[in-house]
Amino acid sequence: MKKRHLILIFSFICLVFTPMIVVSWYLYAIADDQFSSRVGFSVRSEEVSSPGELLGSITGISTGGSKDSDVLFEYIQSQQLVEQINAKINLKKLYSKPDYDPVFSFNPDGSIEDLLRYWKRMVKIHYDASTGLIELRVNAFTSQDAQLIAQEVFDASSQMINEFSEIARDDSTYYANKELFNALNQLKESRQALTFFRTTTQIVDPTADVQGQMGLLTTLQGQQAETLIELDLLKEVTKEGDPRIAQAQRKVEVIQNRIEQERKKFGLSEHDGENTFASLVGQYEALVVDREFAEQTYLAARALYEASLAKALRQSRYLAAYVKPTLAETAEYPKRVLLSFTAAFLLAMMWSILVLISYSIKDRR
Repeated sequence: MKKRHLILIFSFICLVFTPMIVVSWYLYAIADDQFSSRVGFSVRSEEVSSPGELLGSITGISTGGSKDSDVLFEYIQSQQLVEQINAKINLKKLYSKPDYDPVFSFNPDGSIEDLLRYWKRMVKIHYDASTGLIELRVNAFTSQDAQLIAQEVFDASSQMINEFSEIARDDSTYYANKELFNALNQLKESRQALTFFRTTTQIVDPTADVQGQMGLLTTLQGQQAETLIELDLLKEVTKEGDPRIAQAQRKVEVIQNRIEQERKKFGLSEHDGENTFASLVGQYEALVVDREFAEQTYLAARALYEASLAKALRQSRYLAAYVKPTLAETAEYPKRVLLSFTAAFLLAMMWSILVLISYSIKDRR
């Protein structure tokens, strides 16, 4: 053997064999076991038809919310979720249990950014955009911790989807609620105006008073006709200057004056006033029309609001778990054999490249 052969053997021992022994010793003697918990879920939107739609469609059709799944995929990898779960179950403490393992355990003094990077190492997420299915593999140093973290991720994701549903429900009913509020105010104003009219005029229903006044006017006109007939008869059978004729004429004048006064109340005379029954009835009917229109508008707005609310409740979204958080019985990680062979392969490749470089330099000389 030549000197260069000895150098190659020594370099192989130093760069490949010794590091390989150290890596294997660390993996089998120092690195703690890691247990995995798996959970799978998807966002579902349940659209249930109303009773009036039962004859024309199939009810209970469940569809997936792909857009919500996209948001959920990013949310699981976000710092917000890590902070929320850390505040609830103390992730730093759970992931720093093997304090003698500086490679696979988390430094409890690390920042939230460090915890987020470590989270992405321990929580692997698989998302199928075509079906909207999300599957998580959560690693921890005990099977109970892994299941607990997986359950917390599912609960936080479910809470976020519920918040999305609530926001969508509020958006869908916002304008209907606004229209209902405006219609209610319009109805209140129309009723207040009608109440103010009745208070100022001291008349509950002018139409009823008009009927009574019309009856009185009809009676006066009948009495006037009878008195005129009596006057004509007196003129035929008596002489001029008979006091009965003067009395009858006076009675006719009184009835005529009374009829004129009653007609003034209806606005039928030449001197109509603002407070005649005709103007009061016109004001009253206008107020009644406004009130009835406000009532119909309120009923329509209320029906629209109820329909919008019912539709929003029927189109609710929820998180459906097709695989609940599992409890592992055996440790799957770290993959000691795979890591050992991977380390050996990389060390051997690095040593081979260095040898080739050294021989290339030597040949150039």
